[in-house]
Amino acid sequence: MADWSIIYDKWVPKEQSLREALCTLGNGYIATRGAFEEARAEADIYYPGTYLAGGYNRLTSEVAGKEIENEDLVNWPNWLPVSFRQSGEEWFHMSNVEVLDFKQQLDMKHGTLCRTVYFRDSKGRESKLNTRRIVSMANPHLAALEWQMTPINWSGEVELRAALDGRVINSGVARYRELASQHLETLDQGQYDEECMYLVVQTVQSKTRMAQVARTRVYLNGDASGIMPQTRIEQGYVEHQFKLQATEGQPLRLEKSVLLYTSRDWATSEPLLDACVNITRQGNFEEAMEVHKRAWQRLWNRCDLDTACNTKVQSVLRLHVFHLLQTVSGHTVDLDVGVPARGWHGEAYRGHIFWDELFIFPFLNLHLPAITRELLMYRYRRLNEARSAAKESGYKGAMFPWQSGSNGREESQVIHLNPQSGRWLPDNTYLQRHISSAVAYNVWNYYQATEDIDFLSYHGAELLLDIAQFWSTIATLNKQTGRYEILHVVGPDEYHTEYPDSDEIGLNNNAYTNVLAVWVIQKALQLKDVFDDSRFEELLTKLHLSPDDLTRWEEISKRMYVPFLEDTKIIAQFDGYDQLQEFDWETYRAKHGEAMRLDRILESEGDNVNKYKASKQADVLMLFYLFSSEELLSIFKQLDYDFKPESIPDNIAYYEQRTSHGSTLSKIVHAWVLARSDRKRSWANFEMALMSDLEDIQGGTTAEGIHLGAMAGTVDLAQRAYTGLEIRDDVLWLNPVLPDEMPCLNMQLRYRGHWLQLNITTRKMIITFDKGWSKEVKIGVQGKVYTFQTGDQKEFDIQR
Repeated sequence: MADWSIIYDKWVPKEQSLREALCTLGNGYIATRGAFEEARAEADIYYPGTYLAGGYNRLTSEVAGKEIENEDLVNWPNWLPVSFRQSGEEWFHMSNVEVLDFKQQLDMKHGTLCRTVYFRDSKGRESKLNTRRIVSMANPHLAALEWQMTPINWSGEVELRAALDGRVINSGVARYRELASQHLETLDQGQYDEECMYLVVQTVQSKTRMAQVARTRVYLNGDASGIMPQTRIEQGYVEHQFKLQATEGQPLRLEKSVLLYTSRDWATSEPLLDACVNITRQGNFEEAMEVHKRAWQRLWNRCDLDTACNTKVQSVLRLHVFHLLQTVSGHTVDLDVGVPARGWHGEAYRGHIFWDELFIFPFLNLHLPAITRELLMYRYRRLNEARSAAKESGYKGAMFPWQSGSNGREESQVIHLNPQSGRWLPDNTYLQRHISSAVAYNVWNYYQATEDIDFLSYHGAELLLDIAQFWSTIATLNKQTGRYEILHVVGPDEYHTEYPDSDEIGLNNNAYTNVLAVWVIQKALQLKDVFDDSRFEELLTKLHLSPDDLTRWEEISKRMYVPFLEDTKIIAQFDGYDQLQEFDWETYRAKHGEAMRLDRILESEGDNVNKYKASKQADVLMLFYLFSSEELLSIFKQLDYDFKPESIPDNIAYYEQRTSHGSTLSKIVHAWVLARSDRKRSWANFEMALMSDLEDIQGGTTAEGIHLGAMAGTVDLAQRAYTGLEIRDDVLWLNPVLPDEMPCLNMQLRYRGHWLQLNITTRKMIITFDKGWSKEVKIGVQGKVYTFQTGDQKEFDIQR
């Protein structure tokens, strides 16, 4: 890796599916995997995939004797196809030539994917192929590629083809391949004018239409050839064909510009009509490339984290920011989409939205808060569905789904396949009710970073109040203890979904869930101090909240039960955790490595992970990730629990020994909670999280779609954990302790209407304020508060 690039200098077929995911290009509206132009889907090697943000469809499959409906992120028509052949021979493909030299480069600074292949065919003819590709960050509807072939030691007639292929299905995830996968039906295909062809498809259930219009032009030795294509049309497929004479040493170049419009677009009359009109307005590839590069430069000006003192970390952090910005960009605004756990990079998790927002929004809040606002509106627009879900389960308020897609209903699977045993098993992870607290947490922290009182007043407050009402009605009073409990839920761990030998699903009093419920109720009650009395009363009236409701909230916020291991200050993950068996970590880690899916392994062996003190990922430790020690201790004090700061390291040590890190998010949390107490182990966790997708440490999962939460989480570790950044009591606090391995960090942050520049080393920190809307803000550095105004610059010595 270079500072701004991923470079592959060898052709390794078995790595291709991983490379395709990592080399995905997108703009927040569409994304296309880094497949080769000549490749069609081939199991476990090539998988061309183009995905539309929020482009879902539902199909019903028969699984284990049951009719199961799943909502999937749809694989839309492949706009990439370009290939060539000598007249009458087989079409070029990497598998049928001898590769003499190879290079593929993902240029993150400019958002381009380039490939160079020097090859020899079976008749000894040598050729050089160069391709460049963009998915425009300047025009959300535009994708374009440049394809150039140069004969090295031959001349002769060649045929070119460039196509739009709608004969695609969803087959990018092996364990889903037995399920229904034909999401598209073709409505129309044909020729628009001499240079342009089109294809129109529609999803079979959600009825979303997409029109693709492609313009192809051929150039010989740098000049326009004037050759017009012949068009071949099949059902779901349209192709341009060119016949021309190739001359030794002279490049033959094809440019392909594609516009993609859908029936969901704003300011669109009809997708095909607008795509056809606008394709005639497009310039050539170089012109499209230039405006695309400028759009990326504007993003990097605000979003780059510069740590030039560590080249490896620098390049991977940029890769992670790059994929975040390709998933959610300015084009995301007004699309009514969430941020999927696996990006728009593949079909894993079916493109659903989980709690990964917790790890993604902190970066956006401090760089591109307008995008956070829009992603929160995705939740707000689904508030009625969350209210209905709560009501159907016997609660009040709003209960958000663990997995969300198009309309906000629960999209979690009823059953899931264990690929190690081949068995379909019940999936009870939908009981992760803590997702609602994640929504509330994101609302409050967006407001803290922006002071966007209009959003809080008109949208965010409803989310907070309704979620607080949900927690107050799912909580029940234990008359024997006098404390409130939350029963039959699943925590972030996910391995533990029921008690051993129990017929009931769910666990009682997951500590993370209970503490987050108290925090949500506290913030909901705090709204009466944020708004004027009349607005707060309006909200209570609109949401049918009574004085008795608020009284109950106050009581729960002081009397919620939090379990502890007997005679210790160790927070128990849930009631009964101390009755579980210890697990033989040494044997299983020696066999399966550290980041192992114990639930699948044990089930395939006839065992059950529910029996053991073994977590998939951080659960209790999430409390120390989300909250500063001051805020967490305040919650425990209000609950009348004697929990002291010195107990935190003991809790971290206890659960660190009992976590399998079966989720890429887990190392993020462990790196965070160790950042102050054990910087070496924090860095070791950070490095593993940093490389988790690039090196595919989970053994094949990244090829199905990158782990966006983990990528954003590593960036946030650099941005907040190692700078000690937190917003508390209307003060932006900074207390940097940079790791020895990363002794410098420079970045810009957006905070309450101001851009500020941070330049940090192990010894000094310089804070510079740019112009902003607000007159002044307060920044706390190592315990002391300073007032900053436009144009101020202050330098601080760092005490370690």
